[in-house]
Amino acid sequence: MQKTFSVLFILFCSLMAQAQTDMALVKGKVLDENNMPLEFVTVSLKGQPGGSKTNEKGDFSLSVPSGKTVQLVFSSIGYSNKIITKRFQAGETFNLTVTLSSNAVQMKEFTKKDERKRNEAGSVRIDPKMHDLLPSAVGGIEGLLKIFLSNNNELTSQYNVRGGNFDENLVYINDFEVYRPFLVRSGQQEGLSIINADLVSGVNFSTGGFQAKYGDKMSSVLDITYKRPKEFGGSVTLSPLGLGAHIEGSGIKKRLSYLVGVRQKSNQYLLQSQQTKGVYNPSFTDVQAFLNYQFDTDWQVEIFGNYARNRFDFQPESSTQSFGLINKAFQLRMFYQGGETDKFDSRFGGVSVTHTPNKNLSLKLLASGFQTNETETYDIQGEYLLGEIETDLGKENFGEVKYALGTGLVHNYARNYLDVNVGNIGHKGSYDANRHYLQWGINSEFVHITDKLNEWERRDSAGFSQPFSDSALYMYKHYKTSQDFSYMRFSAFVQDNIAFDSIGLVITGGIRFNYNMLNSELLISPRLQLSWKPSWKKDVIFRAATGIYNQPPFYREMRNLDGTVNTGVKAQKSYHAVGGLDYNFKAFGDRPFKFTTEFYYKYMWDLVPYEYDNVRIRYYGRNDAVGYSYGAEFRLYGDLVKDAESWISLGLMKTAENLLDDKAVLYKNVAGGDSVTKEIGFIPRPTDSRVSFGLFFSDYLPRNKNFKLHLNGLYSTGLPFGPPDQNRAGDTLRIPSYKRVDIGFSALLLDGMRKDRPRYSFFKNVKSMWLSLEVFNLLGIQNTISYLWIQDQTSGRTYAVPNRLTARLLNIKLVTRF
Repeated sequence: MQKTFSVLFILFCSLMAQAQTDMALVKGKVLDENNMPLEFVTVSLKGQPGGSKTNEKGDFSLSVPSGKTVQLVFSSIGYSNKIITKRFQAGETFNLTVTLSSNAVQMKEFTKKDERKRNEAGSVRIDPKMHDLLPSAVGGIEGLLKIFLSNNNELTSQYNVRGGNFDENLVYINDFEVYRPFLVRSGQQEGLSIINADLVSGVNFSTGGFQAKYGDKMSSVLDITYKRPKEFGGSVTLSPLGLGAHIEGSGIKKRLSYLVGVRQKSNQYLLQSQQTKGVYNPSFTDVQAFLNYQFDTDWQVEIFGNYARNRFDFQPESSTQSFGLINKAFQLRMFYQGGETDKFDSRFGGVSVTHTPNKNLSLKLLASGFQTNETETYDIQGEYLLGEIETDLGKENFGEVKYALGTGLVHNYARNYLDVNVGNIGHKGSYDANRHYLQWGINSEFVHITDKLNEWERRDSAGFSQPFSDSALYMYKHYKTSQDFSYMRFSAFVQDNIAFDSIGLVITGGIRFNYNMLNSELLISPRLQLSWKPSWKKDVIFRAATGIYNQPPFYREMRNLDGTVNTGVKAQKSYHAVGGLDYNFKAFGDRPFKFTTEFYYKYMWDLVPYEYDNVRIRYYGRNDAVGYSYGAEFRLYGDLVKDAESWISLGLMKTAENLLDDKAVLYKNVAGGDSVTKEIGFIPRPTDSRVSFGLFFSDYLPRNKNFKLHLNGLYSTGLPFGPPDQNRAGDTLRIPSYKRVDIGFSALLLDGMRKDRPRYSFFKNVKSMWLSLEVFNLLGIQNTISYLWIQDQTSGRTYAVPNRLTARLLNIKLVTRF
């Protein structure tokens, strides 16, 4: 046995020695067209697995067979493959320098794949660079979106989509789902959006019928992609409304890319134009960072972090609000004591690790955490005088109060505290099989809620408390609850994007699963999208989408009007059907234009009814309604003025709901007697804005494009409203239509692209510097956001006093990019 082992060992050693003498060694360096070393280039033998990769200096070494002709293949993403054919001698060491050139063919392949994704149904892409030019009090990405959507409040970054409310919109940043504050009840408290527009490279917005890869909401998806910069740069923005700055760049042999942004916003200048006068002291601060590190071609990691500190301090002093008709006008004057202090602190952190074993397969692991601590405290007492205004032009006291209708007091108090913690861990993957593009994912979410609500309102009219009772003292409203609970949710999806290039057809089908451990509800959501680009001379794409879109309750849907929580609330559900087309054409010579239109229908069930109070949404806390929404949208993009992009958007919509247990008792006469109970039927939903119109127009001086004009116009028909009696059937009135025009004039102070600029200039590293003069609410229209209801105890009449938004205001903005 020992002899046999010795023989085998000697035979093995001899074979190994023979193998070594039969091999040659190829060493060398791989460079790009600029003679810079290329890292992660694969060096392999054609037709054989394995190989070697270049290091950060571009160096490589590879053992190859000797005595026969072999083919060395050099390949890297973005570069043309290079094949070297050579015969090597046994034991030879061969030094080689290879130069790879950019691969135009491969770039065309990527363009083709990207074009296939652009053809997917239900998506709208927006150029994030336009946010600098938009004259808007909100600004940012949301300011651009509002041109295409129904809008009635310039103080908030929230938006309604096709009859849905703010809570029905999904927002992602680089695959991380992000959240907004929960206790905010007015736009002036809201602060900064989590999306920092200076860090954004791509925006994909879907207004309905979106794919299974996106989460469980009923209205829209805003998918944001942050930059991966390759060189150093940054920006600084200054205005009376606040400041913003960011830097970007790369390092560690181009493996690391980084973005850091800081924003500070103060609405004090803007809020002083409101009718309620006082001491406004808002302060909103936001810090964000996004890092990407590429270990090699197979592995990369991304880190996203955000901290937002929002403070709103307000001591109201007085307000004067006039309302009514030309021949019957009223005035409400209020004098306040007390103040309000709101604190919203939120933190978000996310880490993702992506493994790409080959060019077709991508595997991604994501983990994120969100925490918000919100405090809403106020104690404000307002004494009011309600009077009728003299409307006779011939009277000396025209426009003044001719007699008083009533006096009273409104006392509001709140001590509300909310802590929310959300943790997510999940996996996403994709596989590109040419015609098929498979995507899948799974996610687990943990939610912990701690909520303390203590809020009341006391009213007095002519010495009588409201509601009046001769035996007891009642508050006008009073909520006091405390909640502390946790739950888990699990979700998964799988979808396939199938491209039939020969006939220009793309079909995306998928299915989504969601299980909520709080109410033990399993949701299954099949979804289908398709687009067809016929081989016509005209560039037309037809789109269609359909599917089930469920929205599990997060927290606010569970809390009813009196503050108690119903954890048994089920998911709201909807069915979407969308159809439309895109038409690209040229007009006025060779100017590019794009016309898009979509028709949609949504049927909804297990709805949780709600009421709007400014931007605060107050739910009924029960699945008690069915509803529908249908309409059409028309949009035109193009150069109305050559080399100056403009947009026009028109939306038509109707949305209604039927509260299943809402009934009315009808009497045959005023004194009572025989009665009939009748179901109310369908009534307008709180977001029922029938017509919306948006315009973004650009122009410049004919002979000098360094002086530009940008105009932003918005129109939306009014939303339904009614008395605050928790009776949705009574919401038959309409807020006046929202009308607003903002205009901006911009001048290029410094152009870093000019070749004749002196190199010794102090601003030699500045790429551009723009100075803008903006006029908000150019027409000075006083838009109404909500109503304060005043009841006169003496006459028994109730008056709806409008709460109005901002007046005309000038703003100066300086934007510097380097």
